[in-house]
Amino acid sequence: MQIPQIRLQTNPMKIGLNIDQPVQQIEQKAAVQSIQQPQAILEIQTTPGKLTIDQSQAREDMDLKSLSKRVDEFAQQGYQDWLAGMARRAQQGTELRHIEKGGNALAEQARQNSKGPEKQFNLGWIPSPFSVKLGYQPAEVKIEATSQKPIIDAQINRVNHTYTQGSVYVEILQKNALDIDFINLYADEIRKVKT
Repeated sequence: MQIPQIRLQTNPMKIGLNIDQPVQQIEQKAAVQSIQQPQAILEIQTTPGKLTIDQSQAREDMDLKSLSKRVDEFAQQGYQDWLAGMARRAQQGTELRHIEKGGNALAEQARQNSKGPEKQFNLGWIPSPFSVKLGYQPAEVKIEATSQKPIIDAQINRVNHTYTQGSVYVEILQKNALDIDFINLYADEIRKVKT
């Protein structure tokens, strides 16, 4: 027995794509930068230290006195000796004036006038301790610093950007098709199938 058949054979459509890739270029130039740093303003004021050494007392202790000091001492000593001599002569004159009261005033005055002052001797340090006077005024330093701000100049370069758009081309490589075959069908039956 022959069974009527309808055979369908399809061929799918084949599509081809031609793609041009997009092209993008980005170029960024480095920024131009200039930095200047002015030096700080520095002011230094120095007052030098001062050392004073006074050794006049030590020199006087060793009998190395200055000429003006010696003249002053001799003048003072002469004045004191003159006053003492006047007082002694006045006293001795008064004693001689009253000789009638008794006593041996003339011999006593001769003994006093011929006798010098007793010499004094004692241990001592030459020069005496702390006879050299030291004075020191320390140095002073004043520092003033004024900072300077940096000078910065920056120029930014723009980005160079180029873009080429891509494209897609579609083409049909194979058209779709449908083939229908009728097997074991007669023309009337085929007509019914078609309607």
